[in-house]
This record gives sequence, structure tokens and C-alpha cells, in this order.
Amino acid sequence: MAEVGQLESEQDIEKKIEETRQKFKNEYVQESDKYDSRDVDRIQKDDALVEAYLTWRQYSVDDALKMIDDSFLWRKEFGLNDLTESSIPKWMFETGAVFLHGYDKEGNKLFWFKVKLHTKDAKTIMDKKKYVAFWLERYAKREPGMPLTVVFDMADSGISNIDMDFVKYIINCFKVYYPKFLSKMIIVDMPWIMNAAWKIVKTWLGPEAISKLKFASKNEIQTFIDPEYLPFHMNGTDPFKYSYPPLPDDDFQTPICENGPIVSEDDNESKEGESEGKELESSFSSEVAVKPKKVYFSEESQSSLKLDDNDKGDCRTKGARKPLTTFKGPLLHVSPAEELSFGTKESERKCLIILDNISKNQVAFKVRTTAPEKYRVKPSNSSCEPGASVDIVVSLHGGYQASLQDRFLVMAAEMEQNAGTGSPELAQFWKDVPKTKIMDHRLRCHVLESTKPILSYPSGCNNPVEGGANGHPDLHTTLMRVMVCNARLEQKLDQCLWVQQVLIGLVLVVMMFSFLTLYHLPGAS
Repeated sequence: MAEVGQLESEQDIEKKIEETRQKFKNEYVQESDKYDSRDVDRIQKDDALVEAYLTWRQYSVDDALKMIDDSFLWRKEFGLNDLTESSIPKWMFETGAVFLHGYDKEGNKLFWFKVKLHTKDAKTIMDKKKYVAFWLERYAKREPGMPLTVVFDMADSGISNIDMDFVKYIINCFKVYYPKFLSKMIIVDMPWIMNAAWKIVKTWLGPEAISKLKFASKNEIQTFIDPEYLPFHMNGTDPFKYSYPPLPDDDFQTPICENGPIVSEDDNESKEGESEGKELESSFSSEVAVKPKKVYFSEESQSSLKLDDNDKGDCRTKGARKPLTTFKGPLLHVSPAEELSFGTKESERKCLIILDNISKNQVAFKVRTTAPEKYRVKPSNSSCEPGASVDIVVSLHGGYQASLQDRFLVMAAEMEQNAGTGSPELAQFWKDVPKTKIMDHRLRCHVLESTKPILSYPSGCNNPVEGGANGHPDLHTTLMRVMVCNARLEQKLDQCLWVQQVLIGLVLVVMMFSFLTLYHLPGAS
């Protein structure tokens, strides 16, 4: 539930969503070609989209409808539903002026604007606007409901790089066209000469977004972003260098399977697999899956899951957090729909991904992650029979902890009848399958808050129930620690009592002196 001015109940939200839909249908959808029919269809089916507009307009139905109207008109003008990489001039991608890369401390994707690479040009302004729209739409499809953090890198920029019309357009993208899409907007190392320009920008943001505008020096930026996602000139450690093609990606890689990865000894085949992996792009989300090296898995770990092997499955999935939501894809239903939840407790280090094959054919699938060293995935590369389901166990490896920046990618594609499902056959299948036939779905990580212990021990005192062989406390050691803690507490208590007595004595002296002075008694001089 959202909190805007007042806390809306679930029932109130549902009523306003339905009211918004009815008014939009009756008052706005009059001309059949006013909007793109695909956008109209979404507003009638996607509750989260309608709620996003309502939330951004403080649950005012009329204001939300005006925003939807402006947004849909813009989407049709720019052809957002048909905007592809080939629709944008190649030179714009080559400049590296705008791109998605890395995450902030809250797990939000970073949307970088290299201001020094932008120059005002009326002839190319429309292409530049489509360029920004392409990135926003690409991300909205990949991670629906997740906000972006915009970073304006002002290093080495000047007045000639400021295009107020273009900046206003970027502001409107988040203010009108993509509700609830902006986490924060960070201006890094802004030259003092541009202060006046950004004062004007503040007036465009409006009350919803003004609090999201942050100014930071290269030394302060680490308040919002960890060094691993910051470039060297911002005192970061990220070695990333933009290049095109391909578009920069999250660098999804093959995770550790239960039996460990088996790397092919054929170097030439490995290089070929790397090239093929980089070219894989899903028609569902325009996603490039980067594969730095080809990885095969043993037959045992990658064979299709046998549905009648219940005992083995129950043992493998025991203790795994079961999903409660489902994403309904064209080939597979993926549960959970959005995120895997991990915590610090032993019972919170394992999650379950359930794949349901809704197609009429066998479906090959594989799971990739941005943090392959952290996670074990079993199975990570296999197939699923028509109408069957597969349980995939994702568990944290060793002493690693999950972070908000971690992502998982589930890829799937239909196989021909009687196709082989062994490791070599699956490896060849993924090399040959057309990229337009690949479905993919992304999952982010949610980190559960750890519960703090109710009792705490004084500084210098260890927890008396810790230690001992195999993590169990030794009785003698425990008693000794309790006695030491007790002695230290008594010592601190004696010190407190002594200080208290001194303070009481001082207060009595002051009171006596004040009494003598007040009545001019002898001894008061």
C-alpha cells in the first residue's frame, strides 16, 4: 500500500483503480486511433500500472487520468511500443552519452548521463529524445515496478553542454510519462557556473520529485553509490568502459551448480560459445545475455527433473523459501514473479523458483545471475516436459550474503519433439535457437531484515552462551564468563554510586551557600 498524505486501504485502492478505468474508457477512449491500442489494453489489465499513476497523483482520479492521457499521447507520438535498437541512429549509441549500468545502495539501477558528451543541436533533438525513451522503455520491460536512479555526471562539462529543452524533456519523462519511476536524481560535480540553470530545473520538478534531487561532489557520491559501481574519476573502483555494440548489460553469468561447473577444454568452442552468448537477445525484453565463457554441466546435475522422484525432490527443496506470486509468461509460468528473498539466518539462505510449462512442447531453460560466485542453482540448465513443473533451488554459497544489487535471469525456449536433453544437446540448442524465440524473465533479490537479540551485554562482556566446542557452550567457561560480567557490573555500579554521592554532596553545599547568602547570615561572605 502506498502512503500519500494518508494511508489508503486496499479496498479504497481497488475502488479507485476501477473508477479510473471506467472514466478513462468513457471520457478519453473516444477516437479509436487516439492512443496505441496496446497501451489501452494494458491500462485495462495491469492494476500496478493504474495504481502507479494514482500514487504519483496522490490518489486523485482526475489528475491521474490527465497524466495517463499525456503519457499515452506521447507514447504514440514516439512509437514506444515499436521502438527498437535499430530505430535509433547508430552514432548515438556509439557516443556513450546515455546508458544503464550498475546499482545504487538501495538496489536501484543507475541511469547515467555523461553531460560533457551532449551538445545542443536542433537537428538531432528528436533522435536524442527517442534515444532516452528507448532506454527507459527497455528498463521498464526488464524490471517492471523498479525505480531508476539518474546520475548526471557533470565532469569536464560547461555551458555549451547544457540544453535546457532536453533537460526539461528528461524531467517530464519521470514526472509524467513514467510514474513512480524515479528513485533519485543525483547531480555530480556541478560547476558553479551552472547553478542558475539548475535553479530553473528545480521549478520543473514539482513537489513529487523535488525531494529526489541530490547534489554531490565526487567525494560525497559514495553516500548513494558504492565504489564498485563508480568510475575512477569519482574515486570508484568500477573498471567498466562503455562500448558499442553490444548494449551494456548486467553481465549475467552461469551460477555454480550443485556439482560445480565443468568448463569445456576446447578453447575454440569456448570462444565461439562466448560470441554466441553475447548475441542472444530476447524479443520479449530486448535483453542481451553476456556469457564470458562457455560452461557445461555434468549429466547428473543437468538431466531433466523426474516428476516421480518425489523423495529426492523433497530432500533437495527442504528448507527452501516457497514463492507466493507468479509471472505468467508465454512459455513458462515463473514463481516468484519479482524477487527472491534471502536473509542472514540459516533457514533464510535457500529459495525456490518454480517453472510451469504451459506450452505444448518441451521447453529448455537456464538460469543466470549477476553474482555467480555467491549462488548455487540446481538445476541451472535443463528442460521441462509439456504440462510439467520444475523446482529450482537457489541457495547462498559459503559465507556469502545476498545484496539488493543481485539479479537472476530465467531464459526459456521451445524445443522440437524428441530433441535430446543431455548437456551437449542443450549446449548446441542454445547456440542454434533464434534470439526471437527466447523468453526471459528477471528476478531481483530482497534482503530480509535480521532480528536483533532482545538482550544485550555490556561493553567488554561477551555473550555467555557463545563459544564451546562445535558452537555449544562449555559449562565451566559459561560460569566463568557470567562471574566476570557480574564483577564488572558490580564495579561499574560502585563507580555510579560514588559519583552519585559526590553529586549529592555538591548539591547540598550549593543549597547551603544559597541559603546563607539569601538571609545574610554569618559565614556567607
